[in-house]
Amino acid sequence: MSDKESTELRTDDLNELMRVRLEKMEELKARGIEPYGGRYPRTHLAAWIVEHYDECEGQEVRIAGRLMARRGHGKASFGNLRDVSGQIQIYLRQDDVGAETYNLFQRLDIGDIIGVRGRVFKTRTGEVTVAVGELTLLAKSLRPLPEKWHGLKDVDLRYRQRYLDLIVNPGVKETFVIRSRVIHAIRNFLERRGFLEVETPMMHPIAGGAAARPFITHHNALDMDLYLRIAPELYLKRLLVGGFEKVYEINRNFRNEGISTKHNPEFTMLELYQAYADYHDMMDLTEEMISTVASEVLGTTTITYQGVEINLAPPWKRQTMLEAVEEHTGLDFNRYREDGEQARRAARELGVEVEETDGWGTVLNKVFEEKVEPQLIQPVFILDYPIEISPLAKRKEDDPALTYRFELFIYAREMANAFSELNDPLDQRARFLKQLEKRRAGDEEAHMMDEDYLTALEYGMPPAGGLGIGIDRLVMLLTDSPSIRDVILFPLMRPREQP
Repeated sequence: MSDKESTELRTDDLNELMRVRLEKMEELKARGIEPYGGRYPRTHLAAWIVEHYDECEGQEVRIAGRLMARRGHGKASFGNLRDVSGQIQIYLRQDDVGAETYNLFQRLDIGDIIGVRGRVFKTRTGEVTVAVGELTLLAKSLRPLPEKWHGLKDVDLRYRQRYLDLIVNPGVKETFVIRSRVIHAIRNFLERRGFLEVETPMMHPIAGGAAARPFITHHNALDMDLYLRIAPELYLKRLLVGGFEKVYEINRNFRNEGISTKHNPEFTMLELYQAYADYHDMMDLTEEMISTVASEVLGTTTITYQGVEINLAPPWKRQTMLEAVEEHTGLDFNRYREDGEQARRAARELGVEVEETDGWGTVLNKVFEEKVEPQLIQPVFILDYPIEISPLAKRKEDDPALTYRFELFIYAREMANAFSELNDPLDQRARFLKQLEKRRAGDEEAHMMDEDYLTALEYGMPPAGGLGIGIDRLVMLLTDSPSIRDVILFPLMRPREQP
């Protein structure tokens, strides 16, 4: 029998179990018991009672949650009740609750949601327990939970039915609690430094701010196509033009790309901009923010990811792309600046596929991505990206073929991207025109021409540093999650095949 068959009920079995539960529900209704109750005022959470037993001993409490186990002993029974905080044992005696309530408890199914009122005590084995005096059915579960000795191990089903994953795999809930704390800690960090949280449009008339293929939608009233945003960058920089000096946004981006352990078409991004700063300021901010968040949320800056110990304590290594390529391949690509064919030949000798139309900077980046990125395990800032692949970054004064841009890598993954922002409207227009040539040549990820953004730049944008951090990848790192789907509550899934 396959793993999938061993953890999932066959359709016939499921239908029979649901039929039995439906019959129980009808029995309850016939007895005047409402199977779907209303408000239930709780006094405590389960974990708090367990952790503060000395304060709760002998007290009457009201708790509510899902029944996860039941064990009967004649006229006395035990059960396990789980709420958002954890689990606690409950104990019912027929002499205490009466025959009708005791019979109700015996007729409950695993997965039913109940409320109980009772007194806190410890059993002879020392387990904190609530001796029930009153029981209320709050929601009848019509579908059986996966068998407790198997759990929910089918990865595809876990992502499709996250609600079920959260019920039967308690560790999953902790991942999303940590995610919430990470985002909260980032907001606190930025607001302590004077950043203002803003919201910019999700639907754009022009897709811009990143090299990506957009999703297209249509607005009926205006009879116009719109693009789900691939990045908020150009709107946030308009705010710098308008006089805001420190702004950030944590929100969704949408990119019409493949799905993998590192990519989901809908993902969460932190993007921020600071006037009168540059990419060195962004490096300082990035390492301070991520190390602070790790310390506040996890209590440490030394973490283990997929069996590898990673030290997030600053300072982090800083290395130019040219230096990193030479370190890991032995080739000094500076030698090939004036000879694109020689650069392409060198890349091919390393086993890197390049196109005949690829210029020196594109070739350098392809070599870096294939031969260097997989080696970057500890945090490292890779600086000074070629201008060919950085149409929104300010060019280096002492080396115009490169830009003031960095990407942060941890565990061979890009975690952040940042620039000294290009604020020269004439240079920006020229670069947009080059991107437009790429689009006409068939590159669907090339930037579009955004005349309104260029108009904004022509009014004057202060020099600025900008930073983008993928929240999902950061949470993956801090929760030791191997797939991006593990940290997105409801990841995009291919439709299930119908039988």
